[in-house]
Amino acid sequence: MSAEQRLAQAAVALDLSLTPQMQQQLLAYVALMDKWNRVYNLSAIRDPDDMLVKHVFDSLAVAPILLTQGLTDLLDVGTGAGLPGIPLAIVMPDLPITLLDSNHKKTRFLVQAMGHLGLKNVTVSNQRIENHQQHYSAIISRAFTALGNFTELTHSLLAPKGHLWAMKSQALQDELQEVPAGYAHRAWSLLVPELDAARYLVRLTKQEAH
Repeated sequence: MSAEQRLAQAAVALDLSLTPQMQQQLLAYVALMDKWNRVYNLSAIRDPDDMLVKHVFDSLAVAPILLTQGLTDLLDVGTGAGLPGIPLAIVMPDLPITLLDSNHKKTRFLVQAMGHLGLKNVTVSNQRIENHQQHYSAIISRAFTALGNFTELTHSLLAPKGHLWAMKSQALQDELQEVPAGYAHRAWSLLVPELDAARYLVRLTKQEAH
């Protein structure tokens, strides 16, 4: 089956409506990642077929949930090669998304990808989290750090009534024990097309003091 057919099937499985342009952008992103990966080591995943599943489908699995949340902006911390930020920027073209990473090689790739894919809603920031100053209504991370550390690193960047979103695999219950007092959490179990592994999206909300 071609990559185009697999992407179309994945979109149906996720109940995502992808325009032909979005499909082309997602496949062009995989091709660009594959090309740069040979020189810059962006990802441990080398095979483009695996990139499609473990990077793109995995990132898109959270889109149906995020689309219902009324997000006004999104910060992707420790974005690496742009995951999940670039696939989300493609399928949510009206949402301003900032990709934050301290690795120069990776942010060079992100700037290249942004231009190559024609993404008008993306900003790339080459900074450490501690040096980033803006506030966001939503902050997401994928395989970045444990939940307790995630809340600690990002709490100063979260706007009032904002949410932290963490994409997680197994051992979720152990990590939930580390979430500091004062945060409410909700977890969704995700279906990632073509991937037989547990995936979750966790929303952390700072509770207001009474």
